[in-house]
Amino acid sequence: MTTGDNAKKAVAEALNEVLADSFALYLKTKNFHWHVSGPHFRDYHLMFDEHAAQILAITDQIAERVRKNGHRTLTSIGDISRRQSISDNDDAKVAAVDMLDELRSDNLKLVAKLRETKELAAEAGDNATDGMLDDWTDQAEERAWFLLEIAQKD
Repeated sequence: MTTGDNAKKAVAEALNEVLADSFALYLKTKNFHWHVSGPHFRDYHLMFDEHAAQILAITDQIAERVRKNGHRTLTSIGDISRRQSISDNDDAKVAAVDMLDELRSDNLKLVAKLRETKELAAEAGDNATDGMLDDWTDQAEERAWFLLEIAQKD
């Protein structure tokens, strides 16, 4: 395997980790969408749904980048669970403010992973992936910002 092949493989592996975290974050966001309650129910319910849709929309793009680079992508829920760094939340009752904080933290974890992957893409000369990572990073940063601002006390 050449150095270029190794670099592309490293990008594919990192993208698969991003994909696993994206699925984990998507499912957690939908979970909170389904289970949020309290005085801001409508606002949070709608925002979580918007965020989940945005996250789900990038999953196909991520997987296609892996495949376009000649590698295999995730194959199962088990594969996702082995690769994800964003933890699940199986609690039956989560306070709305804790949902906001947890999702903000998770989006920032995703930002860090996206930036690491961007460095690998740049090293591999993968300009297409590099540019897409900028878009995905901006989206995750915006979600984290919204979650921070909403959680602020008046």
